[in-house]
Amino acid sequence: MDPYTPRTRPGTRKKNLTLSAKEYTKITGTIASVRRNRHFSDDIDEDFDGPVHTARGNRRSTQEPSFIAETSFVRAPLNSRVGTTSFSPKNKGKSKEDSLDHLPLDVQEALILEDLLFVLMGIEGVHITYHPDYSPEDDDPLQGIRFLVASPLDPSIHDLVERVLPLATYYTAISAFVESRSHLEFGLVNHALCATIRDMLKEYQTLLSQLEHAFNTSPQFTLQKLWFYVHPTVHTLSLIYRLVLELATTDDDDGSSISSASSDPEQAARDEALGLGGAKLKAVLSEITKSSTSAAIPVKGGEVLTVIYERTQGMSGDPTARKVYGTLMSAAGAPYVEMLREWATTGRLHDPYEELCVKESKFISKGILEVDYTDEYWERRYTLRDGSTLSSKRQHAGVPPPRTPGGRLPGGACIPPMLEGWKHKVLLSGKYLNVIRECGIEAQSIQPQRDEAQFSVDDEKLYKFVEDAYTHANRTLLHLLLRDQQLVPRLRSLKRYFFLSQASFLTHLLDLAHTELKKPAKSASIVKLQSLLDLSLSSEDASFREDVKVTMASTGLYEWLLKVISVSGTIGGEEGEGNHDAAAHEEPKKDRDRDKDDKKALLAIDALALDYTVKFPLSLVISRKTILRYQLLFRFLLHLKHVEQSLASMWIEQKTAPWRRPVPNHPEFEQWRLRVTLLRTRMLSFIQQILAFVTFEVLEPNWRSLEVKLTKVTTVDQLLRDHVDFLDTCLKECMLTSAKLLRAYSRLIVTCSTFALYSSSFTKSANQALAAAEAGDGDQAMNKRWEFLKKFESNFNHWFFHLDCVQYYASSENVTLLPLVVRLSGIKTP
Repeated sequence: MDPYTPRTRPGTRKKNLTLSAKEYTKITGTIASVRRNRHFSDDIDEDFDGPVHTARGNRRSTQEPSFIAETSFVRAPLNSRVGTTSFSPKNKGKSKEDSLDHLPLDVQEALILEDLLFVLMGIEGVHITYHPDYSPEDDDPLQGIRFLVASPLDPSIHDLVERVLPLATYYTAISAFVESRSHLEFGLVNHALCATIRDMLKEYQTLLSQLEHAFNTSPQFTLQKLWFYVHPTVHTLSLIYRLVLELATTDDDDGSSISSASSDPEQAARDEALGLGGAKLKAVLSEITKSSTSAAIPVKGGEVLTVIYERTQGMSGDPTARKVYGTLMSAAGAPYVEMLREWATTGRLHDPYEELCVKESKFISKGILEVDYTDEYWERRYTLRDGSTLSSKRQHAGVPPPRTPGGRLPGGACIPPMLEGWKHKVLLSGKYLNVIRECGIEAQSIQPQRDEAQFSVDDEKLYKFVEDAYTHANRTLLHLLLRDQQLVPRLRSLKRYFFLSQASFLTHLLDLAHTELKKPAKSASIVKLQSLLDLSLSSEDASFREDVKVTMASTGLYEWLLKVISVSGTIGGEEGEGNHDAAAHEEPKKDRDRDKDDKKALLAIDALALDYTVKFPLSLVISRKTILRYQLLFRFLLHLKHVEQSLASMWIEQKTAPWRRPVPNHPEFEQWRLRVTLLRTRMLSFIQQILAFVTFEVLEPNWRSLEVKLTKVTTVDQLLRDHVDFLDTCLKECMLTSAKLLRAYSRLIVTCSTFALYSSSFTKSANQALAAAEAGDGDQAMNKRWEFLKKFESNFNHWFFHLDCVQYYASSENVTLLPLVVRLSGIKTP
């Protein structure tokens, strides 16, 4: 026989086996109504012959076999006082009121004391009942149950009772809050807060037990003594009541606003008319609404601590409030501090209920660094929930909207005020250690001292701990990058390959790949170019040369830069072009139209670029975003070098006989030769001055300043910022971030490179002119030669207003362009 396996019962099982607030209220109401309708065998005697306490032992017992008539704890306090006299209300209303109104003060006090001991536990009494407006089914239990003295009493007793009754409202509201906030979705901070409040309520219940014992045993126990003992508790529970009321109403306000928006009858009718009223579609839309709104975010995590902190600051003059809220802050902040400690010391984020100020995007892994052009891994893998960054200009997306009443961010996005100034160090300390862990290195976490092992969220020791953790993580990662991963030698190799600081390998490469680079970019063999690059680097003592790869860009350098600038503004953040704005808006149209007409296939020399591969964690510093900047500068320098080399080759060609032989009988030809040579000299001088300015007055000084910064760097973020700032400064000072400057000198450089391509045509025209001069028949093609040459001269002179642009920018925005103004002024006029 197979062993018996119990099966699960059908249906859903309740999450908690305790009574809900509604069931609890219903049961207590039933008990109270049973007690009110009890019938005892004797009525109250109108006159008492002796003191009440002497008749305590003369009680009359009944033997009815029911709980209603049974002598139990329900009647014990009153029996100890009244003895054989018992109160038997026949019905509600006037008879009950008349009975209490004609009783002596000590009997009234005894009856009210009994009711108070039940009411203070949230149970309705005989003479103290629920407020007529209270409904257990409709009213929010988090607001508390309001009680009312239903019978007329002596004014002195009534006044004391009214003072004590708010304690019952506080107790019922706090109990309902503890029950509702103990569910999982409210997070660890709410759980810790509820546990502390529950301990305080246990002390309150212990006090009530002691008061009940005194009521049962001591004839001297009076209502005044009860008020004396509970008076401090009234203030304490009122402080907790106001706190839980604020926490509860924040949820209610957001929930009501969303529910009112979702239950709009006009919107429902409109959806029905559009065919959007199906149950399944409504369910899908409701899920989307829940995931896209902040209504589902309860008050939890940092928001709870913020509310407690604000109430503490608002009532700082009350010693009791400071003590109560300080206790709640310490207890509720314990899970928050523990999560923060684990994150700051190990780099592990354990936040199951999204309460901590740090957020993890798990879909972003370090593998994305190979294709990431936005530094997404470093910027967005771990972020602050409030979206803030060290740069005030940027904010991360995915920040929930603030609460409607006070503008406070919900849940974990609300950072406690005491941690507001330390939030970035909290984020970075864990982020640094997480990078080390991703490298497979287990970083040694700092061990707090014995006196610092336990601290609360509002303790100054926490700030020292965060500072120490940040310093330790920062120092560890910096040592890993600068020492173990050889960051500075890597950057020097990047300068050598991309900034052509030792450009002999490039000259060798251009000579070896001369024929291959003349082909269209799509036809050129990257494998062949890579082998030629390796060959040109093998003759030099070049470090990390195996990481340099050849690649082909899909777009021309200047076209790509102009496209980027037109979409996102200037790359370097340059703003305002003064009176040149109108022209700047008109010229791009003409340029685009002109580019469409004469668009040609991109040559390999114009598309050639280098790539550089590094592994994690160096890819954080030398990321795709920085490699792209290096490639832009390299392509710009390569273009200048190539045009310079072409014009130099043209100069060598013009040293041959057709250019140097005197032709006295053809002075027009000699004048033409002189103009060609002069234009070539001006172009070569222009290219050399631009190249000298870029290399000697932009790249080299900025590199020296970067090296100085690297020796003094103290944080990893500062290192990343200095590296990117160095590249952005180089791009800006190389005039690659201004549309007007870029358009001007790109045309000049293209004109120079096109002129160099016609070197053989000019030599052929010179030979033809010499032959015509020797034949003496007259040179019929001389006009065409002049016309062709003047086209180049007009293009070069027309776009030479570049100097005026440089002067304007040097005087208004970028003073580093002043040396270029001096360099170019010598070649302005022919």
